[in-house]
Amino acid sequence: MTARFWMGLLLALVGAGAFAKKPVEIPEQAELSMLVTGMVLVEPDGSVSGWEIDQREKLPDFVVNLIENSAPVWRFEPVLVDGQPRKAKALMSLRVVANRLDEGNYRIAIQSGYFGKDAISDPRERWRQTASDEIRSLKLAPPKYPMDALVEGVRGTVYLVVRVNRQGAVADVAVEQVDLRVIGTERQMNAMRNTLAKPALVAARRWTFEVPTTGESADNEYWSVRVPVDYQFAGEKQKYGEWQAYIPGPRQEVPWVGEDPDSGESPDAMVAGGVYEVGKGLKLLTPLQRS
Repeated sequence: MTARFWMGLLLALVGAGAFAKKPVEIPEQAELSMLVTGMVLVEPDGSVSGWEIDQREKLPDFVVNLIENSAPVWRFEPVLVDGQPRKAKALMSLRVVANRLDEGNYRIAIQSGYFGKDAISDPRERWRQTASDEIRSLKLAPPKYPMDALVEGVRGTVYLVVRVNRQGAVADVAVEQVDLRVIGTERQMNAMRNTLAKPALVAARRWTFEVPTTGESADNEYWSVRVPVDYQFAGEKQKYGEWQAYIPGPRQEVPWVGEDPDSGESPDAMVAGGVYEVGKGLKLLTPLQRS
């Protein structure tokens, strides 16, 4: 999908934040993006029978149309309860990106998505799902904003994978990906990513969680969760439905996760501040976007 729209937001975001003392040409990987949230209703056969887009009035029409055109053909791996497929609903978050073409045009695409298990839609089955079945955060103190990043105007999101032991403490933590919202040379952006990642790792080691006491994972020795950590200046909260600069970093392998590479769990589609247990999202079997 191709659209034309005003680029003032991108210029405002990157103008004060780049490391370089002179303007830096925007690299090919620079994009605009937004996170769109909502809900999907999945039938026992994995087909989608309904969906909702949060605050759709705040979104550009062409973004809504893109999702509305794609959702009907999504198909998921069926949700099983006691080995039997069940109707379910799932929270969804979609990373929509805009790539610059020539003559001021942009290609709009759904780059990644996350569909988290929310609840079985049949009330007769809901009693099976309790808070004690899932890992939950108890204390997620945010990292300190690194002074170098504050001075240079560096903003971005660090996607962590945290390994939690049976006491609810952090046994290990790794950086899976760091996405930036400012532009620099490749070397400068690598330095920016490291600057944001280090305090996030330090803070995460002090986090605590409540681990499952019932359900299929209650006897696990460890649980792995993804936690996105967003760095933004005070009073600069990103408004829903607005574009922001997006320079995705490389996705790093996390040694202890060992998940299916086709699981469809994309960290950059997860909303900052949430806790997402690895492997618990619904698995999408079809492309995110209708071709």
